[in-house]
Amino acid sequence: MTASGTFGYGLEFQDFVPLEELGGIIVKGTTLHAREGNDYPRMVETASGMLNCVGLQNKGVDYFIEKIYPEVCKINTHIIVNVSGNAPEDYAATAEKLDSLDHIPAIELNISCPNVKQGGMAFGLTCAGAASVVKEVRKHYHKTLIVKLSPNVTDIASIAVACETEGADSVSLINTLMGMAIDIERRCPRLSIRTGGLSGPAVKPVALRMVYDVAHAVKIPIIGLGGISSAEDAIEFLMAGATAIQIGTANFVDPAITLKIRNGIEQWLDAHGCHSVKEIIGCL
Repeated sequence: MTASGTFGYGLEFQDFVPLEELGGIIVKGTTLHAREGNDYPRMVETASGMLNCVGLQNKGVDYFIEKIYPEVCKINTHIIVNVSGNAPEDYAATAEKLDSLDHIPAIELNISCPNVKQGGMAFGLTCAGAASVVKEVRKHYHKTLIVKLSPNVTDIASIAVACETEGADSVSLINTLMGMAIDIERRCPRLSIRTGGLSGPAVKPVALRMVYDVAHAVKIPIIGLGGISSAEDAIEFLMAGATAIQIGTANFVDPAITLKIRNGIEQWLDAHGCHSVKEIIGCL
C-alpha cells in the first residue's frame, strides 16, 4: 500500500503507476474541517531522509466526499482514508461521515495529532490517549479500523495493546519520528515551526524493531512502514511480523517504487521456493 501524505489521493500518480495493481492507497490526512497547514518552509531533506511539518493541510472531509470520492472510487483497489483530529469527537464525526461510503472499506486513525484538551500532547503518546480515540471512533465506525502508531514513545507495544482492547482491527507503524534541522548560516531552524516528522531510510531500523515488538504483543494484523525503499526492506518487515506494508517517502524519489517493490518481493519468493508471502510473515 501507499502511506498517507506521500501519494496524495492516488490520482496524482496515475501517470506513473497502474493504480489498480496496488494493494491499497491511503489518502492524505483528512480532518473534520479544512486546515491550512503550517507556514513554509515545511519540508527539508536530511541525511537518509526528510523532515516535514506540513500540518495536515486538507479541505476537510465534506470536500473529500463531494469532490474526491467520486473520482477515487473508480480506482479498482482499496481506498483507505487517513483520519486526523484534535479531540476524540472530531475523529468520530469524521469517521461517521466516511462510514456510509461504499468504496471506502477502512480508515486509518492518525493518533499522532495534538490533544487540545490536554495541553497539546499527542493522543498516541499514552495508552489512555490512544484508547480514548479508538473507543470513541468504534462507536461510530463499523468497517475496518486501522490505528497508526506514533514512535515517539517508550513502549509502543503497550499502546498497540490498548488500541486492540478498544476495538482496533489493525495497527500500522510507524508514523514519523520528531526531528530538527538547523541552518547554521542564518542561525535558525530550517522548518517554520522548528521541528518536524523524520521519515525515510534513516528511520527503518527503529520502525523494524517496533514492528517486531508489537507483533509479539497483539493478535491483530500489523502494517509495517518506515524507510522502506526496496523489496529487501519490505521483506524484513514481513519477517518481523507485518502482514502488509506501506511505502511512503520513497514515492518522492521514484513515483513507481511501489510496483518495483511488489515485483521484487515476488521475485525473491520465487527464488527461495516460497509459494506464498504468508510463508515468511513473522518467520524471524
